[in-house]
Amino acid sequence: MTGSEKCLAKGCPTPGPVPEGTIRVYSMRFCPYAQSARLVLAAKEIKHEVININLKNQPDWFFEKSPSGLVPSLETSNGQVIYESPIVCDYLDEVYPGKKLTPADPFQKAQQKMTVEHFSKVTAVLYKILCAKANNEDLSGAKEELQEKLLKLDEILAKQNSHFFGGSEVSMVDYMIWPWFELLIIFDVKDCLNKTPLIDKWCQQMLQDPAVKATYIEPDAMLSFFKLYIQGDLEACDYGL
Repeated sequence: MTGSEKCLAKGCPTPGPVPEGTIRVYSMRFCPYAQSARLVLAAKEIKHEVININLKNQPDWFFEKSPSGLVPSLETSNGQVIYESPIVCDYLDEVYPGKKLTPADPFQKAQQKMTVEHFSKVTAVLYKILCAKANNEDLSGAKEELQEKLLKLDEILAKQNSHFFGGSEVSMVDYMIWPWFELLIIFDVKDCLNKTPLIDKWCQQMLQDPAVKATYIEPDAMLSFFKLYIQGDLEACDYGL
């Protein structure tokens, strides 16, 4: 992997062409959606470069790479641009050789997408908790709601009788939802895993995955970033650099 560490912000020049034989990912170190893309890049050992973007102060040219101004987005050596995290991850799996992370069977593929869709309800609750923490509000109701959502996910693993959400080994669905579990400590809700033993075991196994190890953000760094980000600090994305 090559590319920038510090984020590019408004006023920064447009990066040059993407070198032949590689792909560029526009990212931000602490963004869970971008981390899913980086997990896929790492798992498939795809040669790539990373350009980090300041999501509070995006360069004007970045909106040509991602109309919403969000990450991740991809740029190929022939100038093609792909954005939105699920689309980016599917593109990488379809285009690049090696281990396929998405099942070929249409029903199994649909099952994985349904799990990701269900998990989107978990992310919504996590954001609710983040806002409550920022405003010093009571978290008990939101934590109960999160516990309920996580129990449903625990039931999915129980029904599948598998170590991972995609079966016996890590697959696309695991990489799509994993980054949010790294945030449980930040949101002060890791105790919610006490009633979901299968998810807790899944977390421990995911931490041993090479791609997860390659993209893992230490909890202290993530927490410091979030504190700055919530305060509106324009340099939050470069925390620790």
